[in-house]
Amino acid sequence: MQCEVSGILIVDKPAGISSAKVVARVKKLLNARKVGHAGTLDPLATGVLVCCINRATKLSRFFLHGEKKYEAILHLGTETDTQDSTGRVIRKYNNNVIEIPEKTIRSVFKRFEGTITQLPPVYSALKYKGIPLYKHARKNRPVQKPARRVSILSLEILEISLPTIRFEVTCSAGTYIRTLCADIGEALGCGGHLKGLRRTESSGFTIKDAAKLEALENSALSKDVSGRIIGMSNALKNMAEYVADKRLTQKIMHGSIITKKDFHPEKGNLEEGFIKIIDAENSLIAILKYSSDNETYEYFCVFDR
Repeated sequence: MQCEVSGILIVDKPAGISSAKVVARVKKLLNARKVGHAGTLDPLATGVLVCCINRATKLSRFFLHGEKKYEAILHLGTETDTQDSTGRVIRKYNNNVIEIPEKTIRSVFKRFEGTITQLPPVYSALKYKGIPLYKHARKNRPVQKPARRVSILSLEILEISLPTIRFEVTCSAGTYIRTLCADIGEALGCGGHLKGLRRTESSGFTIKDAAKLEALENSALSKDVSGRIIGMSNALKNMAEYVADKRLTQKIMHGSIITKKDFHPEKGNLEEGFIKIIDAENSLIAILKYSSDNETYEYFCVFDR
């Protein structure tokens, strides 16, 4: 019998497995109809992977663009073609990295805070002509995507033990930490690559919310795994909400035009950003967004009752 529970499951992804394989294992464990994830982690990386179960796959777009937090290890002195430890070494520097002054390291790290420009790695899941870049690169036909701007909200050195530096970074979605490591290594004049990576937070979900795959397997055996799934409404914790009455619910179910007159004005400003429409039991009915162009609410997601 298939799992009909819909919601968000936060998995603590282990190293050595792709995000797609984690999703496949979760789908099998839950016997779910559909499972997707909101934000890829490379096989090398561990940590928070947001998995959307069944109807909640419609919500993935709302988690893709949230802030991320990572703990990472930068290894100085060596560059690789993938910018991480899984790649082929393409350059080793002769200068003695263990003699780089701590003051210099901290000064260079400081330069990478704020809005910066990154060249996406040629070994990445970004696509060119419908094919992931890493597949082009493996065939010796690397494709370089244009540089793009990303935000490094905070960058804190946790430990310096040259040739490695352990640091914590909070950044915008779309930031490549291995590219950050390579760029810092270049700025220090000795090259560098990402040695280890753990995502500790994604779109407001932290490692404390995450379950290991082994624990999920044990929960599946005891048929208790559904208790780990966060309800769709609760998962959208930072989104404005409105409790719909029967009349509004019926209008939404029939796809009728929704205007400001359908809402009680005392419920606050419902004209900015997305609004989750819920029922009295906190079940998600729909997600709407006000359009000032025609003074109606656009439909983004609707969930059958």
